[in-house]
Amino acid sequence: MKGAVLGAGPVLAAGCNSNQAITNPATSQAQQIDTLWWAMFAGAMVVFAVVLFLLVLAFVRRRKQPDHDERGPYMVVIGGGFVAPVVLLAVLFGFVVHVMPAVSTPSHGSTKQTVVVIAHDWFWEVRYPGTGVVTANEIHLPAGTPVEVAVRSDDVIHSFWVPRLNRKIDTIPGQTNRILIDAPTPGVYRGQCSEFCGVGHALMAFDVIVQPPAAFRAWLAGQERTAAAQASGTAAPGMQVFQAAGCGNCHTIRGTSAAGGVGPDLTHVGSRPTLGAGALENNLGTLASWIADPQAVKPGNDMPRIPMTGDEAQALAEYLSALR
Repeated sequence: MKGAVLGAGPVLAAGCNSNQAITNPATSQAQQIDTLWWAMFAGAMVVFAVVLFLLVLAFVRRRKQPDHDERGPYMVVIGGGFVAPVVLLAVLFGFVVHVMPAVSTPSHGSTKQTVVVIAHDWFWEVRYPGTGVVTANEIHLPAGTPVEVAVRSDDVIHSFWVPRLNRKIDTIPGQTNRILIDAPTPGVYRGQCSEFCGVGHALMAFDVIVQPPAAFRAWLAGQERTAAAQASGTAAPGMQVFQAAGCGNCHTIRGTSAAGGVGPDLTHVGSRPTLGAGALENNLGTLASWIADPQAVKPGNDMPRIPMTGDEAQALAEYLSALR
């Protein structure tokens, strides 16, 4: 038992310091949620300690003669079954009321920037209103700037959650929900769909990339440019494969004839850190693997296995990798 407890210690400590833990807050909103979590944990531990004490007391006194004075048992029932729960729940309710304003939906006009996130089976489409920028599975934000994230769903109910930045919020078909993200420190924060939405649910992650304001503006300007559809060099054969295989029926590459809306926008896919909503790191080898058999990487996604030779898959991977 001692070995098991000691062995679990580093695992629990690692979880508390991970990039996807509410106990490692990075914003004031997440700090409030962290405080509420610890208050609830403390309350649960008090209840556990009281119940354990009563069990031990019952075990110790089990062979003694029963006390004919019935006031003692009644006081235990009234105090432990009514008074204590009411007091404990009232305190926790006070914590909840205190936290709610900090994590509530941002009021109209309270933020200078809005990012629209659309959930799909199983990836995240990200748009920046007022620009032509469309990306997938990565949300770039300026540090120290309150940003309203407006989320909705294109199919079923999903749940948008970045534990270190704010509370989770559901994405519901036909409805737009909003949340405020105001990250003061640049960094990469992992998010995840937290509502079971089908076979690809576990592989529906995303990154929130918080950058210094100047770096964010430079990134946004770069993303507004259409991809250079290279017609020469090593990318030319891959571009031809892309067109011949009909990839443009499902994907968009701005600046080309590809204008599909089923899968993620691929205009700058080569610059993204991951593929398949966090399923793979993005590099030339993983791109080729994804193209060759996407269902083996992420079962249930909408991209079929398209017959092509190894050379064609490699050429297509080189073309997509060049889209930055």
